[in-house]
Amino acid sequence: MSVDGTPETPFELGADDLAQLEAVREALLDPSPRRIGRLDQWGLADSYETYKETAEYSELSIAMADGTMLDASLSVPSNLAPGQACPAVVLPAPLINIGHRAYLRMFPRLTQGGYVVLAYSQRGLAKSTGEIHVAGPQDVADAAEVINALVQIDAVDPGRIGFFGSSYGAGTSLLAAAQDRRIKTVVGTSAWGDLFTSLYENGTRHLSAFEALVKLFGEDRCSEEFRDVIQKIRANTIDDTVREFAQARSPQTYLAQYNEAATSILVTTSWHETIFSVPAVIDFHNGLTGPKSLLVQVGDHGNGELPGLAGLLSKPTEMAYRWLDHHLGGSAGDGREPQFDVRSEYMHNLLSDLRHVSWDDYALPKKRFHLADAAAGAVDGQLSEGAPQAGWTRSVKAIGQGTGVVVAPKLVQTGLAERMGLPHVYKTAEVDRGLAAVWTSAPLKQAMRVQGDLELRVTLKPQQADAAVVAYLLDADPATGKAHIITHAPYTITDQQAGKATTVTFPLQPAHYVLAKGRQLQLVIDTHDPFFAYASTTTPVSTLDITSPQGAESYIDIPLNTLN
Repeated sequence: MSVDGTPETPFELGADDLAQLEAVREALLDPSPRRIGRLDQWGLADSYETYKETAEYSELSIAMADGTMLDASLSVPSNLAPGQACPAVVLPAPLINIGHRAYLRMFPRLTQGGYVVLAYSQRGLAKSTGEIHVAGPQDVADAAEVINALVQIDAVDPGRIGFFGSSYGAGTSLLAAAQDRRIKTVVGTSAWGDLFTSLYENGTRHLSAFEALVKLFGEDRCSEEFRDVIQKIRANTIDDTVREFAQARSPQTYLAQYNEAATSILVTTSWHETIFSVPAVIDFHNGLTGPKSLLVQVGDHGNGELPGLAGLLSKPTEMAYRWLDHHLGGSAGDGREPQFDVRSEYMHNLLSDLRHVSWDDYALPKKRFHLADAAAGAVDGQLSEGAPQAGWTRSVKAIGQGTGVVVAPKLVQTGLAERMGLPHVYKTAEVDRGLAAVWTSAPLKQAMRVQGDLELRVTLKPQQADAAVVAYLLDADPATGKAHIITHAPYTITDQQAGKATTVTFPLQPAHYVLAKGRQLQLVIDTHDPFFAYASTTTPVSTLDITSPQGAESYIDIPLNTLN
């Protein structure tokens, strides 16, 4: 926490939020008029006055078989009829220094909806003892022991247990459900589908996000296995040990288990998610055959559910309450039935709310734009809808320095600004064309929508081995010279000889973006973004040629259609 009370990391709460949370905790532990009255400054006194009349709150430690103690909090509806049993919701903590207390402000809504609520911090987090295993087999075994403790409570119906988790808690919830069929339903907000692709996309390490997570975990609290993986990723030693570590922690690995048990699963992610792979979450959702739903929102990791975790309204938590009610029989939601579909917002409109029965129904057909050479007298290449364009070459310098076009200037916080209608502005006229190649489309004759999956094909000829590129698709305004990012993707060529041309085809992050009439699509390809780490640890000046040979002409496929 900084001197003025603002968070130093994107995962930390501000001083006022922490003060409010501690006041809520004190009122739950001691529901006296003095404690509850203190909440009036945040407009919460009435809610917790009602809560104390309908529930009992306690804090406890749950002992694991190996002696590890998990810090937890429990809320049980009071005044139950003799023999009455309630559904239960378990909430494993997100990756935040306050652990399970991040969920405290959801307790009144859930408990008054008839749920027994048990939140806990996974081993090694917050006040729980033990080492951090990153949602590994030990954490899955812990979740089973937590359920064992939960079902000892008289008020709990063991046949109606669900899990809700955000971020790290989402991963723990999904992985626990793959192994324990007592978990009937799961809600995972800001979830991951495949941990390996989240760490290593198209041969490129997401090192900036990875280091932010390691810092938050606290490296000294991590298991020996995880510390070994940390060092391997830092050293770019992506071997079987790293792959097996990630595979065991990827919900995608356990699709057969979810489908056999018909586990109902709701997952959410964000278009500009910088922590976990968005395509992997979509692939995971598409692979499920049981009851399922997917929400994709404007912004970055954790942005969408943040108000809901604070006890306010958010799409993820409102959908979660409705989902849990439908599958477990509570009444925390608005009484409406959940929809089993794909739900999305488009950049940068929080009020947008589109629904489709499946991802295939959601994604628009792709329109191919060929990468062409610059027109006479122009500097930048063209994005052309005509015939394939072969025979051109555009060269950029690789010097270990970026151009100012980046995935996100700040993890999580840039996405939060997008949700507030303040997307980061890029001035692409100022981009050094010696460090980046740029292609621009003609101005759009009408408003258009980008909606679905994108793919880029280019031929790369590096002067030296281990070349990397980062491709960005932008929404550019020719009148102002300002642009906003639509999507991106990195790609690294490894074990290639210098001077060898290699044609690569790779996906960009899926997108949902509305472009106004007169705007231009702009593709920028450069060789460096501080968000990523590269195969080579040295940064000698070298040249990378981007070419379009006959028979393997360069293109970008964009799911673009007229705005209805």
